[in-house]
Amino acid sequence: MEAQGQIIAPGKALARVPERLAETLTVSELILEYLKAEGVGAVYTLPGGPLTPLLDALYHEPAIRTIAARHEAGAALMALGHARVSGRLGVCCVTTGPGATNALTGVAAAQADSLPVLALTAQVATVTFGRGSIQDSYDSLNIVEMFRSITKMSVMLAHPRGLAHTLRQALRAALSGRRGAVHLNLPTDFMKQKVPLELQLPHDYRPISRTFDREAVKLAAERLLQARHPAVLAGNGVNLASARKELVELAELLEIPVATTPKAKGAFPESHALALRVFGTASSPWAEEYLLSGKVDVLFVIGSSLHESSTQGWEARLMPSQALIQLDIDPTMLGRNYPVTVPMVGDIKTTLRELLFHLRRLAAAGEHPMPAGRAAEFALWRKGVSPVLDEKAMISDEAPLKPQRLMRELSLALPENAIIFIDSGNNTLWATHYLNATGKNTFVHNWGDFGAMGFGVAAPIGGKVAAPDRPVVAIVGDGAFAMLGMEVSTAVTHGVPVVWIVLNDSKLNAVYHGQKLLYEGRTIGCDFARMDAAMIAEGLGALGRRVTKPEEVGPALTEALASGRPAVLDVWIDAEEVPPIHSRIRSIQKFFAGMAS
Repeated sequence: MEAQGQIIAPGKALARVPERLAETLTVSELILEYLKAEGVGAVYTLPGGPLTPLLDALYHEPAIRTIAARHEAGAALMALGHARVSGRLGVCCVTTGPGATNALTGVAAAQADSLPVLALTAQVATVTFGRGSIQDSYDSLNIVEMFRSITKMSVMLAHPRGLAHTLRQALRAALSGRRGAVHLNLPTDFMKQKVPLELQLPHDYRPISRTFDREAVKLAAERLLQARHPAVLAGNGVNLASARKELVELAELLEIPVATTPKAKGAFPESHALALRVFGTASSPWAEEYLLSGKVDVLFVIGSSLHESSTQGWEARLMPSQALIQLDIDPTMLGRNYPVTVPMVGDIKTTLRELLFHLRRLAAAGEHPMPAGRAAEFALWRKGVSPVLDEKAMISDEAPLKPQRLMRELSLALPENAIIFIDSGNNTLWATHYLNATGKNTFVHNWGDFGAMGFGVAAPIGGKVAAPDRPVVAIVGDGAFAMLGMEVSTAVTHGVPVVWIVLNDSKLNAVYHGQKLLYEGRTIGCDFARMDAAMIAEGLGALGRRVTKPEEVGPALTEALASGRPAVLDVWIDAEEVPPIHSRIRSIQKFFAGMAS
């Protein structure tokens, strides 16, 4: 079961303070005691000289698994994947200089997705600061400042005795309010120094947020009950707060159609009678026609900042005629892109529970009847609109394999409880639009505020470590696989059975089609020689299979999952099929014209 954002009672399911620890520990050992108390079971790393004191402490710590990546970006993305699936802290530790700069992308991706990740970077010894030590990242290359703009907190440990306070400060920042990434830079000469045992449990130093605004809940309830044609746009905050159940309850109680943003795919079951599927980049016709029809009088936005990819480039028609209700744990997200009528600040799960309680209380008191008949009217409307853009291509037997058909075959073959990681690019568009979110599977991708390519290659390893009993499948493009495909070796080395499905078309295809649509068919820099991803996988010790026909997809995926090994399905697809990218093209054209909406 997805645990992202779950509320843990003080002390429950967390490590206890050891009864017989020595009165002093090394800095490295004390860090590990805090990580254990936070429920951290794995650390993702790539070794380097200045980092060795911390790695040696990990060697002697059986409670924390050490996963050595092939690149520091991979290590950081694995920590992100672990945090997203587990709902707890993800941790990566890398060495100084290029080790730290390589990790920047993964840490920035975690911050963009509001995921609690602690990045520990080594630093050269303090006595060598400014003297030209190898990989010095203190003086001319100030790594703390580099991380500051992409984290909630970035500091260098100033003195060994300050570790406990500094680490608690970082963990509090990462795991409180709108969660995010934090960075702690550790001079190597500090790591082995002894410090007093100053260990506190999480409930002693960071709050558990269950906040909600009662008056805002009352106002939102009134607006929703008065609405004639309301709709919900659910963002990824619903997933992060583990509020899927509450969202379904709200939709059914008020008979409100629900769309999700691309990043929130799966927050509401697309098989549900009230589902509009995805709105934004790669919109479903259901969502696009309903939300942009001009009929929506009240729009309830939950856990979305309404950025470009979730609004079709800030489409003006998304604004409802009567009221925009917006709920987020971060007050700075409210009214950022659309004027808000009822701002609601608070924990999404708690606030939705309070809203449901208040709505039911009003109904029980006879103060306002619950709506009736709206669901039947919506079902009739939905019959006249296709949920996807090209249903014919989904059953096409043509070669090369149509991406639409691939997504249909995957929907049929994927286990119901699969965790599906999606990389950034062409594959995001196909998967977001055509794959089915059942309500039991989990979708994870980084397209949105950041959109890091390679995310879907490395992050699933952390996701699988965090959820060993669930199948983890990644859908990636060959361009992203070229960036971080060596992390398949990490999965092989550590026995982490992820299945990667590589859409092989020998192109950076989202950019390729974007350029063609924008520049009268001209493209540049998008093509490369076709790689044999299956052979690469075999060379790295994984299972590799090439897939070129629709009927091969299901059996190949079933075989890969049953093997219990890391596996790569090298799926050759039709490169000339245009993905559902047109709303993104319209956004870019607006940007070129200097327009924001």
